[in-house]
Amino acid sequence: MTSQTSKFEAFRALHHRPGAFVIPNPWDAGSARILTALGFEALATTSAGFAFAIGRQDSAAALSRDAVLQNARDIVEATDLPVSADLEDGFGPDPAACSLTIAMASMAGLVGGSIEDATGNPSDPIYPFALAAERVAAAAEEARKHPFLLTARTENFLHGKTDLDDTIQRLQAFEKAGADVLYAPGLPDLESIRTVCSSVNRPVNVVMGLAGQIFTVDQLAEAGVKRISVGGSFARAALGGLMRAAREVRDHGTFTYAKDGMPASEAKSYMLQTNR
Repeated sequence: MTSQTSKFEAFRALHHRPGAFVIPNPWDAGSARILTALGFEALATTSAGFAFAIGRQDSAAALSRDAVLQNARDIVEATDLPVSADLEDGFGPDPAACSLTIAMASMAGLVGGSIEDATGNPSDPIYPFALAAERVAAAAEEARKHPFLLTARTENFLHGKTDLDDTIQRLQAFEKAGADVLYAPGLPDLESIRTVCSSVNRPVNVVMGLAGQIFTVDQLAEAGVKRISVGGSFARAALGGLMRAAREVRDHGTFTYAKDGMPASEAKSYMLQTNR
């Protein structure tokens, strides 16, 4: 088994080599084994994918810290790759909650994780600027005690606050507060992504698989992106396959969907993989 420290060193190195890398998002141990077998170099959990798998909505209110970290632990134990986690808002509004979440995440075997500035309150969805930076600073202080790479997210564009200047100011504040990676999901176009990347000095993560965003790895790398995740889109792709198969059976009484499914022997071969 690869040690947590060596996983962290490998993960950190990915962020400093030339070009961009893709970090896909498994939602359980089985999907983690498949993505590992396909040759990806690191994995990240997805709160959305996990929530859908257990019949919940994707929100900090619907997913407890213990449940999210147990899901992350299952994924860590299923692969020898570095694993980062979607840690929602840190599971509490105060900086101390974010600090505790980072400590618990490291104990679960994770070598990275993200803290976002979304409150979970629809009427006031984004934490005030100063508090958001304090939360990241507390998380960064704790992360430095562990082999742990901290990603700081600003959720403006996912909550209707399409203010690029404020988004950049938040990312710059998070960088100053000690974040290792910066992330603003939902940026609308390559020019906005390029502007964000040129406005900060830390590696930038961009998520693909959201509606309306169809950029290639090469295009994103040229814009300055270092890390590309897919969020819950792989999980939604799997759910889409389930829905198409179920509708075929319900509406037509046929079972042709099976020809596009992964053979059982192939699925079994991935599940036999064990950590080195």
